[in-house]
Amino acid sequence: MTVDFGNVLTAMVTPFDAELQVDYDRAQALAVYLTERGSDGLVVAGTTGESPTLTAKEKLQLWRAVKEAVGNRAAVIAGTGSNATADTVELTRAASETGVDGVMLVGPSYNKPPQSGIFEHFKAGATATDLPVIIYNVPGRTGKNISAATTLKCAREVPNIVAVKEASGDLEQISEIAAGRPENFMIYSGSDEFTLPILAVGGRGVISVVSHVVGPQVQEMVAAFRAGNTARAAELHHQMLPIYRACFLPTSCNPSCVKRALALCGFDTGGVRLPLTMPTEDETAQIRAACEKVGIL
Repeated sequence: MTVDFGNVLTAMVTPFDAELQVDYDRAQALAVYLTERGSDGLVVAGTTGESPTLTAKEKLQLWRAVKEAVGNRAAVIAGTGSNATADTVELTRAASETGVDGVMLVGPSYNKPPQSGIFEHFKAGATATDLPVIIYNVPGRTGKNISAATTLKCAREVPNIVAVKEASGDLEQISEIAAGRPENFMIYSGSDEFTLPILAVGGRGVISVVSHVVGPQVQEMVAAFRAGNTARAAELHHQMLPIYRACFLPTSCNPSCVKRALALCGFDTGGVRLPLTMPTEDETAQIRAACEKVGIL
């Protein structure tokens, strides 16, 4: 299967109202806002969308709402993965009826399966749909790395697995995937600070968090690199370093920090559901300072 989701996909936050119920109207507005500010696609109900605390019903309604809002202006990717294969299969099948353009399957968290189990998990999820599938390696959250060999096995043996979102931070592993992948298999950076290095070893683009607030800059950086203007790409990368750090403060982390950054920039998406908490006053000051430094406040 050949598909191209573009350079920059935003891992979209889920807006909540004052009672921490999903605000679907605000989600639609945010989807349009991001699409108009550099996002070629949106990953909805992924980690940044607080998928662990969303119900299946909420996710399905979110996917429908976001796709209705953006239409064909942006690809909508549904985060359907979980650590239970049967649940992943069921939700992936249901997502396929919502009009989304693809699904993303994260590596199973907490179970810490062997590589053979990870492959079978992804194969089962991908087989449940005709849509293109992105697999997501984020060992810092799941507790288990997806090896290059497993990613390449998925790419070669499961026709609709078309991409990997790589957030391992292991450039040697990512290089091995790039060197051994089938033609048209895409590698997306899953960590904003690693986007430029991953592009350098063969990456397609980024599934970004900071693109909520610096979407045009992220889009320009990727486009500049792909056009051969590496100096400009590096310049933009360096300019965005403060916001990379501010959106991933170790004490509040993601998505709490980017939600606060969005609010400071004039687009409030509400709070976060427990066990997450919003940034403190001191952390908010750090986020504000970073926004000012990169020129978005």
